[in-house]
Amino acid sequence: MTRLPRRWLVLAEIVRLPAVPRLLVLTQLAFNIGFYLVLPFLAGHLADDLGLAAATVGLVLGLRTFSQQGLFLLGGFLADHLGVRPVVLAGCAVRVAGFVVLAVADSLPSVLTGAMLTGVAAALFSPAVESALAREGILLERAGRLTRTELFAMFAVAGEVGAVTGPLLGVLLLTVGFPATCVAAAVVFTAILALHWRRLPAGPGAHVGEPVGAGLRAVFGNGRFLAFAAANSTHLFAYNQLYLALPLELGRVGADGALGWLFALAAIMVVAGQMPIASLARTVLGPRSALTVGFVTIAAAFAVVAVLVPRTSSLLPAVVLVVLLTVGQMFAAPVAADVAGRLAGEHRLGAHYGVLAATGGLAVLAGSTLTGFLMDTAPPSSPLPWAVLSAVPLLGAAALWLITPTTARRELVPSASKGIL
Repeated sequence: MTRLPRRWLVLAEIVRLPAVPRLLVLTQLAFNIGFYLVLPFLAGHLADDLGLAAATVGLVLGLRTFSQQGLFLLGGFLADHLGVRPVVLAGCAVRVAGFVVLAVADSLPSVLTGAMLTGVAAALFSPAVESALAREGILLERAGRLTRTELFAMFAVAGEVGAVTGPLLGVLLLTVGFPATCVAAAVVFTAILALHWRRLPAGPGAHVGEPVGAGLRAVFGNGRFLAFAAANSTHLFAYNQLYLALPLELGRVGADGALGWLFALAAIMVVAGQMPIASLARTVLGPRSALTVGFVTIAAAFAVVAVLVPRTSSLLPAVVLVVLLTVGQMFAAPVAADVAGRLAGEHRLGAHYGVLAATGGLAVLAGSTLTGFLMDTAPPSSPLPWAVLSAVPLLGAAALWLITPTTARRELVPSASKGIL
């Protein structure tokens, strides 16, 4: 099989993809630029500008993520039945509304409304894009172009470029104020909506006309997939601490201004290392070992911080957290996306990816509130919150070792050849 990407040429290789997967990958870049203009700074705005307690901030962030991940099932079913294009366009419109509300919000109810609208938006467009990318990955794999794991890795690289561009622009806009940052994000998503209105192909959903109950039975009757989704949710919970635990740790050491640069560090790591790590996962480790390595590395990130926090007031714990979380994410995320499709049998991918994300949303909702409570009640330099955070992905690693297939081979079912729409 031809090895398409090279480390520093990966963005050029994205441009060389066929039209539809290229659009889907670059869509992730555009989404993340708009999204990360706001999200890394939301916790600081809630705590510093609105005076909310850490537990309340954790609740807001958890509800935002749950409204996104928890409703992925709805977005996935809509994509399966209506097609990708209308669901993506609707999601962009809802996100514009969410950022406008956040721009004017001055109370907890209005903040919750804006935050949850931004989450509902992603619940619409994200499973549509991911299920479409999964189908395109099968076509590229059958053509010998690249593996689906590598396509999802390219998706991650594009997302990280957006994830670093957004916060850096956000740092500049914050000099004007948080409302201005939200307005800028709304403008970005308005432009994305207009672009996709023109460029995203239209067509029926892969399961148009089929009863919804058949999709529910297919997903919730797949016990192995559901177990995989539950174990994988610990990874989303852990990675989400970049938006809660990391800002709180930076606040502890008086280095709030370093947040954007730490996100930039993570993005540089992904751009430079994601494709080599995806190749290592495919050719050397296999899916089960790659997921285990990723989740154990994520657990190690919090364990090391638990050791360092009582001993230093420097940036070192925050840097270690970002580096190890990013390495673990690079091992785990593309492989998990591919394995989820295989456990789904390549059928009803929108619904299956929706359940995968919804399970993660439940974990984030419960876990972020608990994390905020621990951060509120534990002394500032206590290792306890970090030790608890370490245990969660470690349990996930053990479960995934038992659940994940040991081989990357798959049967390519006929429905996988339909394309994205």
